[in-house]
Amino acid sequence: MIDILLAHSNFVALDPKQSARMRPYPPLATLYAASMLRDAGYRIALFDATFASNAADFGEALNIHRPRLVALYEDNFNFLSKMCLHRMRTEALRMLGMARASGARCVAAGSDVTDHPTVYLAHGADLALIGEADHTVVETVALLLGATPGSTVNDLAQTCTLPDGVAWQSSDCVKSTPRRPSERRIDRFPVPAWDLVEVERYRNAWRNAHGYFSVNMATTRGCPYRCNWCAKPIWGQQYAVRSPRAVASELSQLKRTIAPDHIWFADDIFGLKRGWIENFAVEVEALEARVPFMIQSRADLMTADAVTALARAGCSEVWLGAESGSQKILDAMDKDVSIAEIGDARRRLGEAGIRVGFFLQFGYPGETHRDIMLTVQMVRDLLPDEIGVSVSYPLPGTRFHVLVRDQLGAQVNWIDSGDLAMMFQGPYRSPFYRRLHDVLHRDFEYRQLRNRPDLPLKTGDWRHGRQLAELARIVEAEWQELDQLEKLHRNTHPTQLPPVMAAIAAPKPFRRALAAP
Repeated sequence: MIDILLAHSNFVALDPKQSARMRPYPPLATLYAASMLRDAGYRIALFDATFASNAADFGEALNIHRPRLVALYEDNFNFLSKMCLHRMRTEALRMLGMARASGARCVAAGSDVTDHPTVYLAHGADLALIGEADHTVVETVALLLGATPGSTVNDLAQTCTLPDGVAWQSSDCVKSTPRRPSERRIDRFPVPAWDLVEVERYRNAWRNAHGYFSVNMATTRGCPYRCNWCAKPIWGQQYAVRSPRAVASELSQLKRTIAPDHIWFADDIFGLKRGWIENFAVEVEALEARVPFMIQSRADLMTADAVTALARAGCSEVWLGAESGSQKILDAMDKDVSIAEIGDARRRLGEAGIRVGFFLQFGYPGETHRDIMLTVQMVRDLLPDEIGVSVSYPLPGTRFHVLVRDQLGAQVNWIDSGDLAMMFQGPYRSPFYRRLHDVLHRDFEYRQLRNRPDLPLKTGDWRHGRQLAELARIVEAEWQELDQLEKLHRNTHPTQLPPVMAAIAAPKPFRRALAAP
């Protein structure tokens, strides 16, 4: 028997898109919580759902470890956790029910738990941990494991002070303590408990799919920017950063013990603090900790000095939240970035030999056909190395969610990460955006091959003129097909929409708009 079984519900097998991509990362936030609990003296184990089939595998872990308490602790550094996918929530609730049936105490933490504690309390959690839970989980575990067997949280609330940042089910309502402030000095946290991870399973999965092995780290927590579609249930508008020395030391340790070929820094925004990237590059060089790494950042942070320092530190790829080629849409999103800054960042990074990815988002309220075309043209003009295409996704707690709340139907979460469902009344319906996703990717591949014939190919050898012409014909046919789909899914009653969405101009055919090179 152990004291605590930590678990999460990111079952890659239940997400077709993630299964196809096969870029699995260990649950970083769960590993941080494991280190905190072990430092507090508890015997712990980890159920890592990444390679498991479903919650039935969790039942086997319960039988093996027979824990006194189960902590369902989702990975807050993984954007999929913030999306609260329906399949993963279903499995999480099953896991709580199984844990409670086994006789274990249960706590739950994560983005969905913070947004919807009532759901998790109704399915077996003694306590829902709200917001950043690293300190809260230690205090909560001490409370529950030290309680008299059979006592309820309501009994405990009568006799002692419950920790800040928890919610529980009383007899007639859900009660909560004040929310705990996020930790500002995050160097205080121990490094993640990597010894609990089956590293070789991750290594084999990565190398079989991609030929290299990547692991994840984090240098910050939170994001201070105000993009109005971005949910921040854990850290809110705050931003805390580790010291460059601490991050470089952890990187050096991983390089020695796990020997990854690549690092993904899972920060929402990497290197926001002025001078941090430059100091990090110095520390990486001093510790000989250089490993190729990928980050997410903003175009306006990619200054000449920052890009030079990124290259020195080993950065191989930067993903930028480009979102749209329309300044009108960027302004509506409160992105506080310009189209010109996106172009400057792409050029600087490319000149430094750093690959660039663009996150793109379609379907935001007020987006017209012309705005879609501007985004397509931005991709063609700047030609990043990768693109990630999605549709606007209303998450609780965002201004965007408030804007479209009255239009939300029965489905308020995607089933899986490839769903691409429009959950509010946008200019077009879901099938149009799903097809736009596919056609834009095909057009992007064609443009890359035409402009950079040295690239590794995805769909066969198109380097010869005849094959490239055939690909161009296929792409044109797909745009014509999308033209017809656009007419079918065009919103026919724009005057019935909210004011911000009502001024949708009549779209022009895609085929004519995209005929130019």
